[in-house]
Order: sequence, then C-alpha cells, then structure tokens
Amino acid sequence: MENLLNSGLDIILWLQSVGAWLTPVMKFFTFLGNEQFYLIVAPAILWCIEPILGIRLGLFLMISGMLNTALKVAIHGPRPYWYTTNVKVLSSAESSFGAPSGHAQNAVIIWGILADRIKKRWFWVLAVVVMFMIGISRIYLAVHFPHDVLLGWIFGIVILWFLLRLEQPVVKWIKKYPSRIQILIAFLFSLLLILIVLIAQYSLGGWSLPMEWIANAKQAFPDEPALNPLSLHNYLSGTGAFFGLAAGWIWISGLGGFSTKDDWWKLVVRYLVGLVGILILYIGLGTLFPDTETFIAYILRYIRYALIGFWMSGFAPWLFVKLKLASRLK
Repeated sequence: MENLLNSGLDIILWLQSVGAWLTPVMKFFTFLGNEQFYLIVAPAILWCIEPILGIRLGLFLMISGMLNTALKVAIHGPRPYWYTTNVKVLSSAESSFGAPSGHAQNAVIIWGILADRIKKRWFWVLAVVVMFMIGISRIYLAVHFPHDVLLGWIFGIVILWFLLRLEQPVVKWIKKYPSRIQILIAFLFSLLLILIVLIAQYSLGGWSLPMEWIANAKQAFPDEPALNPLSLHNYLSGTGAFFGLAAGWIWISGLGGFSTKDDWWKLVVRYLVGLVGILILYIGLGTLFPDTETFIAYILRYIRYALIGFWMSGFAPWLFVKLKLASRLK
C-alpha cells in the first residue's frame, strides 16, 4: 500500500508541476462534482425541464453517495495531504476518507444518466470528457490519489449499471402500494443505507485513525476542526435527502404532479423561489441545529436534509401551483 501511495504522490506532484495556470481550470471541473453544483442544477431540471429526470438524478445521486460513504469507510484510505505534508493541497478541506473518490463516482452517475436520457453520440463524448476531467481535477488538487479516482470511476459504472437495471422493476413494485406505504418503504430504505455504512464501520474492528493523518490535515487546514472521517454526520445527509426526495415526489404525484410547459418567466420565477427555500433550509437549519456528536444532533441532521429533499420534490412544486407558476398535470 505504501508503494501505491508514494507512486500516486509522484503523479500528483508531476501534474502540479505543469503550472499554476491549471489551478482555476481544475477548480472549475471539481466544482462540477460538488454538492453545491448539484443543488443548483438538479432543481432546475426537476422544476423547469423534466421532473422525472430530475427526481431520477436526485435519488440515484443519494444512493450513490451513501454507497460511496460505505466504501470509503471499508477501505479507510487517506487523502494525499493526510498522508504527507510534502504535497500542496489546492482545494478546501475534506473530512471523509479518500478511496473511492466521490466526485469521480458521482460524475459517472450524473453524467451517465443524462447521456442515457439524451441518447446523442456528441453528448456521450461530452459526458465522458467531463467525468474524466472531474477525476483528474481531484488528483491535481491533491485531495485524491490516482487509485482513489480510478476506483470511483469503476464503482460509478457498476452502481449506475445496477441502478438502471433495477429502476423499472422497483418502480413497478412500489406503485402497487398506496402512497403511505410507498413513503414508509422509502424511509426504511434510507435506514438500510445507514445500516450499510454502520456495518462497514463495524468491520474496522479496533482500527483507529493514525495520529499522523490528523496532524498533517491540521497543518494543511489549521482553522478546521480536528479530522474525524468516522463521524456519523457524514452518513446522515444523503439518507435524509433520499427520504425527503422520495417522500416529496410520492406526495406531489398523488396530488396530480405538475407541468413544466409554461412561459419562460414562470420557469425563472419558480426556480428562484425554489432556490430561496433551499437556502433557508440549508443555511438556516444548519445554523439552528447543533453540529455535535450526539444522538439528537444526528436526528436533526437527518431531518434537515429530509426537509431539503421534500422541499425540492414536493412542497416547492405544490407552492408553484398555488402561486400560479405551474399547473397540475391532471
């Protein structure tokens, strides 16, 4: 493992030696894989372009994110700047383990779904280029080793293949039940995702985070809290958002759904109104709710992200209809 890590460091240092002009380019591509980017783009698709595609992107991304978290815990590999101070990190601090890269894995999921939906050769080429550049950007910025990114791509392909194969049978099965049972199934599935991560954490046995990793991370980011990649906070965001997205979509679908075939100005206004709601929940509740390692804090974090998900897929579309910014499908 040490040889693999040292070889990866050589590649990182070589990439960074190409020149500082690459830094803004790589930061742009890494932004395309950030949570903030998805919070901007996914609602636009859900509210203004194609709701079914938007909800698929959201749910697939949450499932991929939780499986990525479980894999990270099971592998529990370091990030480059945790491993050594001989590499310069050019991105913000990261609190999760390194392998597999979540940016690389989620890029395959998101851009793969879009390419599968659009079904144009030129878009497939664009999607592959973006997937590749997002992965390379993570290496250049020294937040991932090359093998982290490679594993992210591989797991992303495998997970996407399974999700696409299982999607229709699962949807057909769930629709046989009334809405309240569908919501219960979504909640139980979110708990299953948490359980998968907890099992991965339990498999670590007596393993503990090396003090050298903690010290190196602190040296790179002295103003950040002490490194704690095993915090349960890392596990609850995706599962809460998954449940909220699923529950909101089931609820609004039961009310008749909503149309995106409206005047352009209505689409713009509904998008802005929706984003305000996301910001209120994301920032407002993030300020109000405690960020501690307590059971209450864990529950509140799950609730916070569940509310964000429910707003995106359910309550915001309902509000658009009430404000005459959208119409019912039936």
